[in-house]
This record gives sequence, structure tokens and C-alpha cells, in this order.
Amino acid sequence: MPTVEARVDSLESILGQFIVHSDVSLRRLEHEMSAFKDEMSAFKDEMRGFKEEMALFKDEMGVFKDEMGVFKDEMSSFRDETRQDRREMNKQWAYLAKKMGTLEEDLIAPAVRPVISKYFNCEPSALSVRNLRRKGGEDFEVDLVVSCADNVFMIEVKSSPKSEHVREIIEKAARFTEFYPEYAGKTVIPMFGGILFPENVLKAASRKGVYAVAYREWDYVDILNFDAVAGRKGR
Repeated sequence: MPTVEARVDSLESILGQFIVHSDVSLRRLEHEMSAFKDEMSAFKDEMRGFKEEMALFKDEMGVFKDEMGVFKDEMSSFRDETRQDRREMNKQWAYLAKKMGTLEEDLIAPAVRPVISKYFNCEPSALSVRNLRRKGGEDFEVDLVVSCADNVFMIEVKSSPKSEHVREIIEKAARFTEFYPEYAGKTVIPMFGGILFPENVLKAASRKGVYAVAYREWDYVDILNFDAVAGRKGR
């Protein structure tokens, strides 16, 4: 059995080795902690730089947003000016056509094809202006005749639309196929064309089922009372 002195010596040896190993481990740990602190310091510096870059980026984005706001305002103003210019040009063109007596050719005829295609889902296959027919010594002239597969549109154009014109157009539409027998199998749809429609004339046309075709706020030519007439006819 080992003596007390031997065991003490053994313990001292083990303790010495432990102290040596601990000291090595402590120095390694201190070195690693120092390296970690350096890395953290570098990381903090990088984060500080990143924050500064982000702040600069936010400032630049703020400037960009301000510039975009100015640009949007300028574009909105430009669109308004362009729209106003177009309205003024449409107005001048319409009154020139009225003065020259060419409303049918210059105003209604170019617009009526897309209008009919849009509202009636039919592609016009034929369009004639100032179409005159004579039968039994009677003249029968229609300002515009537009034909689709199942419908034929009889369009009368007036430079100064009046309520009494609505009745005249309806009476004329009733006799249309008498002078245009080639359209006998199609539905005759009367339309009233003009530059602008007074409210009372527009209401009269809607009550009688006549579509009114004219400028909508001088922007473009359109059917002004489509919903009113279509609802009346149960389309």
C-alpha cells in the first residue's frame, strides 16, 4: 500500500499538471477572447459604416421621392394641358366642320365605326355618307348608313340638334327599308348625330329610343345616352 508521502507526491504531480494545463487553456482562452473582441470591434465598425450608408441611402431615397413627386406633378399638369389642348382642338375642328357643312364626313363618320363596334358588338361592314335614294318621285337621303351583320344604323346629323328632330328621325327610320330594301332583314337602329346636345334634346332622344352621338365633354365622340336607351329597349 502506497505510503502517505508517495500519495502526496502523486497528488502534487497531478496538481502541477493540472495547473500547467489550466494555465495553457487560460492563455488560449484569453487569446481567443482577444481575437473575438477584435472581431466584434471590426464587426461594430462595419455595422457603424453600414448604418451610415443606410442613413445616406435613406436620404438619397428621400430626395428621389421628392423628385418623383415633382415629376408626377409635372406629368399630371402636362396631361391636363394636353387634354385641354385636345379639347380645344376638337372644339375648333367641330365648329369648322359645322361652318363648312361637313359634320357628317369630318366628325361623325370617322368616329361612328369604333362607337358601333364598342357598344353593339358588331363590326361595320359598310358605311356610306349622304346616301340619296329616289322612289316614285320622292327623294330620301340619309346622312350616314352603317351596316353590320344583323343591324343597320341610320344616322341623321344636325348642326343644331332640336327636340323636333327626334320625331323626324323616328319617322324616317320607319320608312328606311322602303327606300333601302337590301336591309329589309336587318334591325334598323336610328341615331342622332351632332356636336353637342342640349339636355332637353338628349332627354327627348332617350325617351324615344334614339341614340345621341356627339362629343363627350369635347374629349371624344361617343353615344351620350346609351345606357338610357339600351335600358328602355331591354338590351
